[in-house]
Amino acid sequence: MEMLTVFLRHDQSKTLDEINDHLKSTGWYKNFPPEGTEVLSWYVMMGVGQVVTLKFPAEKLREINALIEREAWGGYRTEFYPTYDYRALYKQEQSKNS
Repeated sequence: MEMLTVFLRHDQSKTLDEINDHLKSTGWYKNFPPEGTEVLSWYVMMGVGQVVTLKFPAEKLREINALIEREAWGGYRTEFYPTYDYRALYKQEQSKNS
């Protein structure tokens, strides 16, 4: 399974209503996230937009990217970051170094 963190930065040249209208018209609310994709976290960062971390089989990456390009662009500017869970490794390091 792969993980991806997506920054959905608000297009600040638009009002929130304009952004939401765009997302409704493209089907964003109905289609994101695509089937077979798990949302691990979804936060609002005031002044920035939204940050979503997804978990999915590697073969879904292209579908996720295409969906965001078709439906989110125009409401959001996007940034993508491959992500992994560091908690277990950190706990190991913490145990070794305390």
